[in-house]
Amino acid sequence: MRIKKLLQYSAILFFFGMMSLPLSAQENAEEDHSYKPLTLKLSEDGKKYVRFIMWHQLWLTTNNLDADDARLQLTPSIRRSRFLALAQVSPKFLILTHFGLNSLTPGNLSSLGNNGDSPQMFLHGAWGELKISDVLYVGSGLHYWKGMTRLANQSTLNFMTLDQARPFTSWHSLGITDQFARHLGVYAKGQIGQFDYRIAINSPGRSPLGAGKNYGEMGSNLSYTGVSKLNRDEDPTGNYLMEGYFRYNFWDTESTKLPYAVGTYMGKKKVLGIGAGFFAHPNGMYNDSTGAHENVTHFALDAFMEYPTSTGDCVHAYASLQNFNYGENYVSRWGGTGSNVYAQLGYFVKSAKLMPYVAFQNGNYEGLENPIGSLDIGANYYINGHNAKLTLEYHRIMGDIREGAIATGDDTLSQIRLQLHLFL
Repeated sequence: MRIKKLLQYSAILFFFGMMSLPLSAQENAEEDHSYKPLTLKLSEDGKKYVRFIMWHQLWLTTNNLDADDARLQLTPSIRRSRFLALAQVSPKFLILTHFGLNSLTPGNLSSLGNNGDSPQMFLHGAWGELKISDVLYVGSGLHYWKGMTRLANQSTLNFMTLDQARPFTSWHSLGITDQFARHLGVYAKGQIGQFDYRIAINSPGRSPLGAGKNYGEMGSNLSYTGVSKLNRDEDPTGNYLMEGYFRYNFWDTESTKLPYAVGTYMGKKKVLGIGAGFFAHPNGMYNDSTGAHENVTHFALDAFMEYPTSTGDCVHAYASLQNFNYGENYVSRWGGTGSNVYAQLGYFVKSAKLMPYVAFQNGNYEGLENPIGSLDIGANYYINGHNAKLTLEYHRIMGDIREGAIATGDDTLSQIRLQLHLFL
C-alpha cells in the first residue's frame, strides 16, 4: 500500500514539474540553448576578468508521508537563490564574493520580506587570495576551503543527487562553529602534479546556533561551548580550529582554482580521487560538571570515481567514512561521537539525458541506542546539462530524533521532492 502511494505521489510531482517547462516538441529546433559564461573581460587576452554566476533551486515537496493518516500536501519553496562574483585581476590576485538566500517557504514568508523569521539575503563567502608560487596559494576571509571530505566542499551548482546528503554530516560544523558551512579564517591550497591539498586555520563563531545542546540519549556532561567559557586560569580558550583535505588523482586532475567540488561531470572527465581529511577544535567542548575543556577531533577517508563509457554514458560512485569525536556520548546537531558511512551510485545515460541514482548513509553514535540512516532514490533529467535540469527524488531519514521536520516526535521522515535547477 505504501509503495502504491509513493508511486502516485511521484507521478503527481513529476506532472507538476513537466507542466512548468515547455515541451521539447513545441520548441523551435533553431533555438540556441548553449551556455556561455557571464564574463566581463578586463584584458584583450581574457586573462583578467570578472565572472558572474546566478542560480535558483526551486522545490516542490510533499509532507512527511510517514506521519499517521498523512494526506498529500505539496509545498513550493526556494531552496537556494544565489549570486556569485569572481574577479581575477592578475595571475597573483583573486577576489570572490558570494551571497544569497536559503530555504524560503510559505511558512516563513513575511509581509515585507524583512520582518519576522523570514530568510534573508546574507553573505555566504568573501575572500581574497594571493599566489605565492605555482604550488601554494594563500587566502583569507569568510571562505569555503574546508576539511574532512570532498562533500564538505560540495558545489551546489552541480549535485549528482538532488541536494547535499541529510543529515548534514559532510557539513558537520554548519551552524555550530561556522556561518552556513563557511568559517572566518586563513587558508592555504595548491596542487603538485596529481596531488592537491587545502588546509585552514579558522575562528569559530562565538554564539553558534544550537552548539551547546547534546542530542544524545545516554547522557553527557559536555556542551559544544568551549569558545564561550574561560579556562581554569580565567583565560579565553577554544578560539581557533584547523581543518584540511588531501587528495590524490589517479586519472584526470580536478581544478582547485575554487573550493567547490563538482558533483558529476556527466562523462566529460575520467576521475578517480582518493582523499583524507581532518577537523580539529582544541578545547572546543566544555564539561559542565568538571569545568574542564576537551578537544574535538574528526577524521575521514573518501573516494570519488567517474568513468565515461565508449557510448558517452558515465558511471558515478562516491563513498566516505567519517569518524567523529566530540567526547563521551555527545551527539551534535549533525554528527556525534562515533562513525558515519555515506555512499552514492549513479549512471548517466547520455542519449536519454537521464541520470538515475541511489544514495544512503548510516551513522552509529555512542550517545544513541540505535543508528541513524538515510536513503535517497532519484533521477536527474538534464534539459541543458547542469544549467537546466529537473530532479525527482524519494528522500527518507530513519531513526533521527534531531530532525526539525519531525515535530510530532516521530523519528522517521519520508517525502518526495521535485526540483527545478537553473543557473547562468
